[in-house]
Amino acid sequence: MPWPCETITEFEPARARLSARRYGVIETRGGRLTAIHLRPWPKLLALPELIPLDARYHPTGESDRCLLYYNQSWRMRNYLALKYIVTTLGTSFATFRAALATLDAVAELKQIDAIVCDAGNLRLTDRVMHRLGWQPHKPQRWHRNYIRRFYGDYPQTALSL
Repeated sequence: MPWPCETITEFEPARARLSARRYGVIETRGGRLTAIHLRPWPKLLALPELIPLDARYHPTGESDRCLLYYNQSWRMRNYLALKYIVTTLGTSFATFRAALATLDAVAELKQIDAIVCDAGNLRLTDRVMHRLGWQPHKPQRWHRNYIRRFYGDYPQTALSL
């Protein structure tokens, strides 16, 4: 990772570090969790948000790789924000699902009540979001906000890191 961060390669021994740090990047490859990179600052903006790019834009890099950025707000400590997902060309659905399952495991570790996101990609339809366990939340004119509620009832995840 190009920024100064702490990389977690084993989930169980790093539980205390994961629950203490607020900002992270979940990296998956080939349908499996590769690492969790704990960032010193939150993810605020990304290149496609600053410069309008084609909807088929994928960053360069190894194929079948997914990076999922999450933030935990200082004001709302019981919520995680799924800020951004970056996939390289050829990323499988299994790799994408592994990133989401890891986010659920981080939420369980932190005892988070819900995860919120603003689905900017039109390929994430209401139907797909519903199948992934997300519900529409706080409708706005130019944003599609979704929420995944837990309130103590977390899905079973088998992390293999």
